[in-house]
Amino acid sequence: MLRTEERQRLARERREEREKQHAAKETQILEKERKAKLQYEKQLEERQRKLKEMKQKEEQRRAAVEEKRKQKIEEEKERYEAVLHRTLERSQRLETRQKRWSWGGSVTPDSEGKTASKRSPSTANLKQAEAAVSKCLSSSAAPFNASDRTRRSQLSPLDSSVISRLLAPTQASLARSKTAATLSAD
Repeated sequence: MLRTEERQRLARERREEREKQHAAKETQILEKERKAKLQYEKQLEERQRKLKEMKQKEEQRRAAVEEKRKQKIEEEKERYEAVLHRTLERSQRLETRQKRWSWGGSVTPDSEGKTASKRSPSTANLKQAEAAVSKCLSSSAAPFNASDRTRRSQLSPLDSSVISRLLAPTQASLARSKTAATLSAD
């Protein structure tokens, strides 16, 4: 009997030992699975983080490229406006020079009517004063005009037109003469 009890006890101990080993193996397997799951989740989070960073970098790169493109367009626009401004200034300077040489515009007969309609009343008064002053000047300068005419006939048409323009009184001198005349009349 002792032998049977001993055998049963030994068998029970072996069974308990096996169950303990089996339980330890189960625990190890569960622990490995838990660690693997944690590792997988970490990798997944890491991948998502990297993808997010890549997207942000790509967006920043796109934004930088777009900003650069806008800046380039703005610089080209400024350059174009500067060129346009310089061109306008040049053309205005040329117009001013041409007006200086043509006494306020072109000298064609029909342009006289156009410019006269644009003039202010003070300019019209100036024209009347010009006529009066030039009448006075022509009467006082009659002896000199004869010798001038003979000299001009010997010059080329271009030279004679330049000389006649230089000899003609300017609007400023006529205005001064008018002012002097009105002051002396007062």
